[in-house]
Amino acid sequence: MDFDFLAFDGPLAQRGIGVIAPFDLALERELWRWVPMEVSLHLARTPYEPVPVSMEMARLVSDSHHLASATRDVLHVEPEVVAYLCTSGSFVNGVDYERSLTKAICDAGAPDAVTTSGALAEVLHQLDLHRVSVLTPYDADLTRALHDFLAELDVTTVASDHLGLGGGIWKVSYRTIAERILAADHGDAEAIFVSCTNLPTYDLIEPLETALGKPVLTANQLTMWACLRRMDLPIVGPGRWLRDVS
Repeated sequence: MDFDFLAFDGPLAQRGIGVIAPFDLALERELWRWVPMEVSLHLARTPYEPVPVSMEMARLVSDSHHLASATRDVLHVEPEVVAYLCTSGSFVNGVDYERSLTKAICDAGAPDAVTTSGALAEVLHQLDLHRVSVLTPYDADLTRALHDFLAELDVTTVASDHLGLGGGIWKVSYRTIAERILAADHGDAEAIFVSCTNLPTYDLIEPLETALGKPVLTANQLTMWACLRRMDLPIVGPGRWLRDVS
């Protein structure tokens, strides 16, 4: 058999991002759409908690010991950065606690760390945004905790809407999400933040930014942006704001 091994080049050398996800994440495929071909995502999950999406769940899935353990689970594949992919878990206890989570991940051995809410804070600062509208899939209490987190960042929530879901967030249709984003917009809002890494948003961002004329920031988008930025890799995916801060 005439077989030329020299004709094969590759596979493409991979660079890794470790991802610590809540136990109920169902949008792994959306995450992959945010990264270039040379990036692999290595997922670990927090332990199952038999409670609905709520303040209680957000606190349970953000336990620093769980995050440290999950970090150690992905270190053997040598990720360049480890992301805690959870909006509510990274904002529920405030700005100082969010910073403590990145420290816990680095203390467990990660070379660098980000959280979803920390990535949000970075982008709000870089774009100099101080007034936002918010859409969440959460209940009223957890949504108010997001408002409090934003207030700590000197960002005012000028309008807000929430879906009041205790589970099954990944099942919400694009139509429903788009309608609620449009309804949550406010003339004074400089951007719209759509919370929750389990709420599908990828294909909505570009048309909604065009319609509203302002940034539409979403949880998975922000998290992957922060990781790729630390890796000095180009940003992929929709979001006009990406070009302004990359």
